[in-house]
Amino acid sequence: MNEREMLLRRLSSAQFAAWEMHIFLDTHPDDQQAIASYQKYHEKAQALIKEFEEKYGPITSSASAFGEKRWEWINNPWPWENEKETKN
Repeated sequence: MNEREMLLRRLSSAQFAAWEMHIFLDTHPDDQQAIASYQKYHEKAQALIKEFEEKYGPITSSASAFGEKRWEWINNPWPWENEKETKN
């Protein structure tokens, strides 16, 4: 697994944990430990998104919609154009 894939997995894990805490807080809105956990995972996910985008470009189309690199995300190869992806 290369560095890009590792970073995406870390991001996915942080986003998943933040979402799980979000769901938990729907039924336990006053749980201070859960609020702190949610904030921790949310901030970690935001930091990982920033790190990914600095290294590899926008992770979503909306990330590049308004900026110098408008629509840059479209220039990356699609999964079916990536030789490595088609071998799996």
